[in-house]
Amino acid sequence: MTSSFVPASRLTQFALGAKNHVVALAIAAATLFAAGLVLPQYRMQPALLTASATAFLLSIAFYGLVLRHRSRTSAVLDLVEKLIAEDVTPSLLSDGDGAVLSLNKAAQNRFGAAEAGKQTITSTLRKTLANPSSVVFRLKSKAALAGAAREDVVTSKGHLRLSVHHTGSNCLIWRIEDVPAVAGKAEGPALPMLLLGRTDALLYMNEAARDLIGERMTTLDRVFAAPVIVGAINRISGPNASHEVFVTEVDAGAGRRALFLLPAGNKTAQDQDWNVFQNLPVPLLKVDTNGNVQAFNLMAAKMVGSTLANDVHLSAFMEGLGRPITDWLKETLVGRSAQHTEFLRLKRMDKEVFVQVTLNRITENGAPALIAVLNDATELKSLEAQFVQSQKMQAIGQLAGGVAHDFNNLLTAISGHCDLLLLRHDQGDPDFSDLVQINQNANRAAALVGQLLAFSRKQTLRPETLDMRNTLSDLTHLLNRLVGEKVTLTLSHDPVLRPIRADKRQLEQVLMNLVVNARDAMPNGGEIRIDTQCTHLDTAVTRDRVTVPSGEYVAVRVSDEGVGIPRDKLQKVFEPFYTTKRTGEGTGLGLSTAYGIVKQTGGYIFVDSTVGGGTCFTLYFPVLEHQEEVRKSTRKEKAKSSSKRGDGVILLVEDEAPVRAFASRALRLRGYTVLEAESAEAALKTLEDQSLNVDVFVTDVVMPGMDGPSWVRKALQTRPEVRVVFVSGYAEDSFGEAQMKIPNSVFLPKPFSLNDLTETVHEQMH
Repeated sequence: MTSSFVPASRLTQFALGAKNHVVALAIAAATLFAAGLVLPQYRMQPALLTASATAFLLSIAFYGLVLRHRSRTSAVLDLVEKLIAEDVTPSLLSDGDGAVLSLNKAAQNRFGAAEAGKQTITSTLRKTLANPSSVVFRLKSKAALAGAAREDVVTSKGHLRLSVHHTGSNCLIWRIEDVPAVAGKAEGPALPMLLLGRTDALLYMNEAARDLIGERMTTLDRVFAAPVIVGAINRISGPNASHEVFVTEVDAGAGRRALFLLPAGNKTAQDQDWNVFQNLPVPLLKVDTNGNVQAFNLMAAKMVGSTLANDVHLSAFMEGLGRPITDWLKETLVGRSAQHTEFLRLKRMDKEVFVQVTLNRITENGAPALIAVLNDATELKSLEAQFVQSQKMQAIGQLAGGVAHDFNNLLTAISGHCDLLLLRHDQGDPDFSDLVQINQNANRAAALVGQLLAFSRKQTLRPETLDMRNTLSDLTHLLNRLVGEKVTLTLSHDPVLRPIRADKRQLEQVLMNLVVNARDAMPNGGEIRIDTQCTHLDTAVTRDRVTVPSGEYVAVRVSDEGVGIPRDKLQKVFEPFYTTKRTGEGTGLGLSTAYGIVKQTGGYIFVDSTVGGGTCFTLYFPVLEHQEEVRKSTRKEKAKSSSKRGDGVILLVEDEAPVRAFASRALRLRGYTVLEAESAEAALKTLEDQSLNVDVFVTDVVMPGMDGPSWVRKALQTRPEVRVVFVSGYAEDSFGEAQMKIPNSVFLPKPFSLNDLTETVHEQMH
């Protein structure tokens, strides 16, 4: 066995607990038996002896069950170890809490041997991932529901794929795979080809050649009816003996040569001018040693356009090689080029077309020439651009998620202790204004963190049923203040507007960002129009590499009369940190935030602009088909509950000491009794005291060791009536499925204020 086995903490605890029960039953049996012997009462003696025998039999039966369970569990673990032992992919076996039980040889080579009883999945991946605890937690939560889970992670060293599977014995199998980079090339069109050795032995024939000839041949003399002549028309033998082909030759290296069989076409006087392949369904060019086109077929003319003609150089209608095309041709002719295939861009004015150009050296009448095979690579380049964008956004999203988590902890401590200080100062105090400034700037920092999470689509949304007319009506007063006196804001609504489902606060943020950008684009004043209407798409619409499915949508258009956006910058406006404003005037997060919010809501956003003619942003939101009630989009101020007091017992579990200190003081100020724990393990240790009554658990979600939902589920087994408040700097949807399985639980995102915390706990208590 090549794996390194580490005893499972959970199995060890079970075995020790079972042993203790057996010993306790045996001692009880012996005690009862001794008591029965020494007691003189006749009636008591049979009862004691019977109880002694019963306890003894129970201890034997229980011990047998323990041995059976241990045997079955050991058999399962042995089987799983054997399955992963020779796997070339690094694989690990862990218990339900994440303690590593076994590593196969590939995992040992990559991560090192396990330290008995100390290594966890999180600690194993710590050198590979910047923040492994959140990834491990998400995978465990999803696997708990579906039985398996998988997630792709982009690191500085490459692309990893982490997967986890349940074994059925409360153990997990983890696999860490390296995902190769997406290939940048695709195979070109397959031409019939024969590969010949030094003695003209037929070494290989591709599928196209077998289809053309009719069967697989073993010698060249069986392929052709007469000795083959390169650069001329030859008749093939075999089942398709009536076929004639034009034979060209390409040096295959190591004394080998490749013969390509092209359709001969109709025999005319122009056969020697390469018109024999006019009808071949593959774009082909014949190029001389200087790069000038000597001949081309109909498919090549259709692809390249009107600029393609005889004696025209390749550089006249192709670009993007990064060096002179003539150098590439010369290297191919002399056999020095390691890259016979390149991706180039055609100089077409009507549309953007990328082509894959494959060069093949031929000899015709003793003179060298080149055949260029073209393949449309526009879709491939589009997919490549989408993949690069996806990789970039994923990397930025992971960075934003990690940064936001740490910042939310810091901001919770800052704003929380500021709230505590404000309770001890009134408005006449000299320090009151300074504390208010600290509090306001902490809230601004929290809003900036929210923007980081917005464009990476990792924020927590609170969707509700909205009518865009009511939403814009509530927002009009604020928008008029934003645009100023020189700009006019005009709203126009469809009289029959269907409801949508979105986060009202985030949707208002999108509209404010778009209006502010429109205002900045009109320094001399102008008009900003916001139009809403219902739009029905009969067919799917593809635009900007995005496909909008058919159906009913509410379209919102925000247009201005500003300076416009140049065409070369139009596709970059939604990229994070990209801005055309001067330093200090913009962060480059406004439009990227709007893009993230719209996409996370399930909508679409597009931009049209003309330099000097203005810009129009169009947003599409799916219509809510089945709704019970359309909520009125009115602002409801939360009732101040700072005076609410409680008398319950709160168990506070938080690994960040400053956050724990603030939360405990805030709850004690409201009259609660607070028990503090810095980890899940410490919390469970506190709950071992059965005489302790706890009303609410307030716990962080992601912590070193056992995470929040895991320890809460274990604690609720003996205290099912306790209510739970989860707090986290990560988005709620990262563990929403795990929370849904825990009854009487709510989520409170960081950073939270003193009132937010106490109100949430009060609501859970009552």
